[in-house]
Amino acid sequence: MSGKSGQSEVIDIPSIVETCSEKWCNMNLSRVNDSLVRLGVFEGEFHWHHHDNEDEFFYVISGKLLLDLRGGTVEIGQNQAYTVPKGVEHRTRADERTVVLMVESDTVNPRGD
Repeated sequence: MSGKSGQSEVIDIPSIVETCSEKWCNMNLSRVNDSLVRLGVFEGEFHWHHHDNEDEFFYVISGKLLLDLRGGTVEIGQNQAYTVPKGVEHRTRADERTVVLMVESDTVNPRGD
């Protein structure tokens, strides 16, 4: 992507998803002010983590995302979204290939704090 990541250009999400051969991909699509729009292609599970100072927004494009919280699991289906508040420990899982848009501050470490 040229210039400021993802600005003033069309982002072809299906093409990006198609090229992702790993079971767990997380890439920046665009910067919007002080936030990043990230694309995740998930299959399997991520480790437990939290973000001390930032909320994390998940929007499922396809598949089903399971968000494990210490109090239970939230299922997020296609065209559904969920925001994990800052400081909340969580783990993402996907039993099948799942495509997710995430919006989070550019200070978020994608691996967790």
